[in-house]
Amino acid sequence: MERRRAPAANRRYGQRRFWDALYRREGAEPREWLGGLSRFLPQLEAELRPGDRILVLGCGNSALSHDLHELGYTDITSIDFSPACIAAMRARYAHCCPSLRWAVMDIRALAFPDASFDVVLEKGTLDVFMVEETDPWNVSPQAVAAMHRVLAEVSRVLRPGGCFLSITFAQPHFRKPHYAQEAFGWSLRHVTCGDRDTGTFHYYLYIMRKGQALDLSDAALGRQLHQPPLPAAPPLTPVPLDDDEDYLFAIQL
Repeated sequence: MERRRAPAANRRYGQRRFWDALYRREGAEPREWLGGLSRFLPQLEAELRPGDRILVLGCGNSALSHDLHELGYTDITSIDFSPACIAAMRARYAHCCPSLRWAVMDIRALAFPDASFDVVLEKGTLDVFMVEETDPWNVSPQAVAAMHRVLAEVSRVLRPGGCFLSITFAQPHFRKPHYAQEAFGWSLRHVTCGDRDTGTFHYYLYIMRKGQALDLSDAALGRQLHQPPLPAAPPLTPVPLDDDEDYLFAIQL
């Protein structure tokens, strides 16, 4: 079997120069993948509690951390792989939100102790590992491994009863198998967002609660992710035509 290369976006995640150049070019002006907070605020606030310690993964130049702070969720740490991004965001919000914390960090190796946060939140960050997969039904082993590594870190830094919130365009039949791993020790459900936004695609908020069990159907989905793909069906053997059929075929009737 031919080995597939890791997707370019997956490989590129580790190239700090690429992301630094991107954020220097774009600056710190808010750029919202999947829209701003108002588009999914009701669903998000149903899972948040006052005083939650929140970690935002791959903040980019989104205003998400600032907007949550303005709503009263002030214990927020935001991380990104790019030093240029974090420097720009820290400078942008230092005067109005001095309690926000910013750190340069790889989401595949979080530098926090176990059980550090009540909530881990990501909006489109995990999609970087999937964006160049050519077949969403058969994800490359490299992308599966990268997703597992990130999600294992998320589970590790969540407190018992804590919540991982993931916002993405990825439909449940493509994304749930990655989240539905019994090793992470959380339950899984999702809600659809964007129903009332005319002319926009739906997107999804996945909610994983640490310390609760997966449904049996979700656990089965998770196990399927690690099963080898089914072998391709052999080509059909052509059936020989009889004399009459062969004549009609030849004259294209």
